[in-house]
Amino acid sequence: MKYDVAVIGGGASGLACAVRLTEKSQLKTVIIEAGDRLGKKLASAGNGQGNISNADLSPSHYFGGGAKLAERIACSDPQACARLFDCILTADEKGRIYPAGRQASSLCDCLIRKINGKADVILSTKVTRLERGFKLTLSDGRTVGARFVVFCAGGKAQKQFKTDGSAYALVEPFGHKTTKLYPSLVQVKTQTKYIKALKGIRADCNASAIVDGKAVKTVRGDVIFTEYGVSGNAVFAISPYITDKEGTVISLEFLPDVCASEIAQNFERRKSAGCAVGDLLSGSLHNRLGAAVIARAQTEDAIIGTLKNFTLQVEGTLGFDYAQVTRGGIDVRGINGNLESKYADNLFFAGEALDVDGDCGGYNLQWAFTSGMYTADKIIEKI
Repeated sequence: MKYDVAVIGGGASGLACAVRLTEKSQLKTVIIEAGDRLGKKLASAGNGQGNISNADLSPSHYFGGGAKLAERIACSDPQACARLFDCILTADEKGRIYPAGRQASSLCDCLIRKINGKADVILSTKVTRLERGFKLTLSDGRTVGARFVVFCAGGKAQKQFKTDGSAYALVEPFGHKTTKLYPSLVQVKTQTKYIKALKGIRADCNASAIVDGKAVKTVRGDVIFTEYGVSGNAVFAISPYITDKEGTVISLEFLPDVCASEIAQNFERRKSAGCAVGDLLSGSLHNRLGAAVIARAQTEDAIIGTLKNFTLQVEGTLGFDYAQVTRGGIDVRGINGNLESKYADNLFFAGEALDVDGDCGGYNLQWAFTSGMYTADKIIEKI
């Protein structure tokens, strides 16, 4: 089988690349996907609601060696996703952009509909070898030839979507290297000494990532206490700032809308009414959470300080199987500004496969979509 373009990976970046190629050119294109359907991971985005981008596309939301690429490609076109999908998109109060129907699977339908009949699709099949030329050997024994190859095979996160990190090896023979990989947007393991009795409790609080004694990121949201540490949307949001660091701490600020002086006044009123020290937070926090704060404080004078700075030493994460994205990837020093290999002409890269990752809130999909479309444009320019 001979094609103009072979896209390795049918996730967000691969689909976006194929859509752009079929809309703007007559190039014969094939998508080769290891899973049993296209866009499987995309269909789970945003807890199934499809958080695909964000209204705030400032460069500060991107990390990795390719952060400058994300600034130029992902942040330069806030309307890219609106043009990619043929559905109405809306933003919530935090700037997160969703399809108005809040159904991530509908996003896949939009993209698949656009390539239907215009590109070939090979499912449940891995590329096991990529040779110069380009010759792609598939897991079922077939071979595919292509003039261009776009590597959109994803990272190492969530192997249930056939992204276990093994695809990086396909481009190593060309000279490409992979940076150290870390799970990101993931639950965090912490010391459990002070939270053993809190499993299952959810708290609305400020969660801060503390690195070298300084708060590098603070997010307001839910924190869920677990047997291993903490989860919840606030934890996912700060995890990119600690997952590749050692000796980090998470600080939780409970009752974030109430200042320390107001809490002190409340304590005085309650004590005047005969309230015991152990009950000072009753009704203000979940009883078990309040008891944990007071027990850790040990003295009455330390309760407010503990309430506003409940620290947990980070001991790791739940790993790649639970992470939403991969931190690290193909070293961008081996690609040029067009996302083309410096070692093999006509070999392009897009999406999570590269050493680019973003904050929680649609940034990773914005990168995936825009980088996929960008590579398609660069291929068309070379024809």
